[in-house]
Amino acid sequence: MPQKLRNLELWLLAFACLINAASIVLVQLGALGTIDTQLVLLGAGLSALVFGLHIAMRFVARDADPFLLPIATVLNGLGIAMIYRIDIAEGDAGWESAAVRQIAWSAIAILCAIATIVLIRNHRVLFRYTYLAGLLAIVLLILPLLPGIGREVYGARVWIGIGDIATFQPGEIAKIALAVFFAGYLVRNRDSLSMVGTKFLGMRFPRARDLGPLLVVWALSMAVIVFQRDLGTALLYFGLFLVMLYVATSRLSWVVLGLSLFIGGALIAAQTLDYVRNRFANWLDPFSDERFNADPGGSYQLVQGLFGLGNGGLIGTGLGQGRPDLTPVPQSDYIIASLGEELGLAGVFAILALYLLFVARGFRIGFAGQDDFGKLLGVGLSFTVALQVFIVVGGVMRVIPLTGLTTPFLAAGGSSLVANWIIVGLLLRLSDTIRNHPRLVIDG
Repeated sequence: MPQKLRNLELWLLAFACLINAASIVLVQLGALGTIDTQLVLLGAGLSALVFGLHIAMRFVARDADPFLLPIATVLNGLGIAMIYRIDIAEGDAGWESAAVRQIAWSAIAILCAIATIVLIRNHRVLFRYTYLAGLLAIVLLILPLLPGIGREVYGARVWIGIGDIATFQPGEIAKIALAVFFAGYLVRNRDSLSMVGTKFLGMRFPRARDLGPLLVVWALSMAVIVFQRDLGTALLYFGLFLVMLYVATSRLSWVVLGLSLFIGGALIAAQTLDYVRNRFANWLDPFSDERFNADPGGSYQLVQGLFGLGNGGLIGTGLGQGRPDLTPVPQSDYIIASLGEELGLAGVFAILALYLLFVARGFRIGFAGQDDFGKLLGVGLSFTVALQVFIVVGGVMRVIPLTGLTTPFLAAGGSSLVANWIIVGLLLRLSDTIRNHPRLVIDG
């Protein structure tokens, strides 16, 4: 059985690398009319690292899920191809381009995933460090606020760096630490959070004194909005806690209370904080002259992204044939719009299907676990990816107000890549531990 799983993964991985190489070649043919072997060779080096992770799994995680690694690989490769496409459009396709930096960060991220599955042989070890993970998350969230190292980029103070260069976003790593902390805390306190309370309208609501954890995480999320000016990250953290709390207690009342708190806080922020108010105004009326031409904080980026998606139609303009550079920041915030223009509605559906499969496998791993900590951790990590995709794609498509989160694996950004590849490593470790459980077998 383990040999079949790893062989299946090997074939899927080879197909994923073939897709990535073809994407880069098609970008070059479409935009330049010729093939530059230098970037193709860099991509081949990255593929070698991915196969290195596969080989490591044959020794230390033989029973791990065979689909997670190929999905992450093809998403990462498509992101590199589109970033390279935008570099060409902006006349910056040299060795210091965003695509080359993305390849370098991808290599670091994959090495982190290898380190994760090699060093963490059993996910239950993380349960011992529940409160240390919570402390680490708080420290990481505070770092961008410190003078000297904190950096403000596009109005959000979520970066740290040296000199004038913003190099890393610690909040991306904080989401993993928070998932570990929430899982450990909820396992320890599940009984008091799930069994007592007052029944009202068919739901059992918790006692006032049991609301402490929910209020603390809500206050943390509001602090992120106020001090770091980042609505998307606040929603990600609070949504993560709320879903893990619901999975741990099976009480819908927690979801009702949590959503009421966050919506209330967001509405108050929209009335009192200019940047939040601008986000809502752009969402509600992006095509008005007032909002479109507002500077700063206008709807120009949102409208350009919508036009780009519309220009792609059903099958897209073709890689290298569109104009994604007309949208501001197309390689990070709006990479899904860039891909939608050149791959069309069909391409966007395929990408979302890959995310759906990734999250579904993660949920399957979590819910199949025999220990409560592993169950909550698997669900929490998977939901983090799902919620982040919904926040980003929903903002680009004007389903919800636009925020500044990155699209997992696709968007330019080293910290996001490192965090999401670590999530891949943790889910692989969880799936291997579950398959090795004597009372449980999961088919491939």
